[in-house]
Amino acid sequence: MPNPSPSPLRRPERIGHRGAPREFHENTLPGFLRAVERGADAVELDVHRTRDGAVVVHHDPDLTTLEGGPAPIAHLTLAEVERATLPGGSGVPTLAAVMDALSERVTVYVELKGAGVGEAAAAVARDHGHRFAFHSFDHAAVRALRAAHPEFAYGMLLDAGTPDAAALMGGLDVRDVWPHWSLVDGPLVDAAHAAGRRVLVWTVDDPREAARLTALGVDGLCTDDVRLLGAGGA
Repeated sequence: MPNPSPSPLRRPERIGHRGAPREFHENTLPGFLRAVERGADAVELDVHRTRDGAVVVHHDPDLTTLEGGPAPIAHLTLAEVERATLPGGSGVPTLAAVMDALSERVTVYVELKGAGVGEAAAAVARDHGHRFAFHSFDHAAVRALRAAHPEFAYGMLLDAGTPDAAALMGGLDVRDVWPHWSLVDGPLVDAAHAAGRRVLVWTVDDPREAARLTALGVDGLCTDDVRLLGAGGA
């Protein structure tokens, strides 16, 4: 009797890293919309808090204003941030605007960047979000927000070179772990899954690497261009 054919690989979630930065400036609404148009199941973005408490989507802590020169977002008002123009002509969106545009269609993964942004981001997500989760390299910030708002989903980022990442993953009290692609092997994925964690890998821009990670059973691939993952996955 012939051996049964192997079951097809489950496709990992396709996550647009800061939108579609190979086509639009990163962390802009046109970029997020393009990622969805290209087939993303989710987008990943970064947030900071302005001086007057608004949550805006931007990677770096500083922003070049119309007055010239970089200024910390934490020292600017929302009105000052909204006057800035990014390369390509887009502005800095608020988290509320991105949630309103996307979170009924795809998951919005929110990376907590600026100091003290967690509570403000949680309030925005509660009022505007539908499908979302929070994550950060600042594990203490994630734990603090999770303690205050256990109803939300959380994740923790692990950078390249993290020692004994597989053991660390099992001890993280979050739904998602976000390892750099260079950390990921079979034992790491197995350890995370055994602990009930999902593995969302960043930043995967090589189709061969995406195929390797898919074969290992990772749960998501965060990429600068979802087209690199192919129409049916990696």
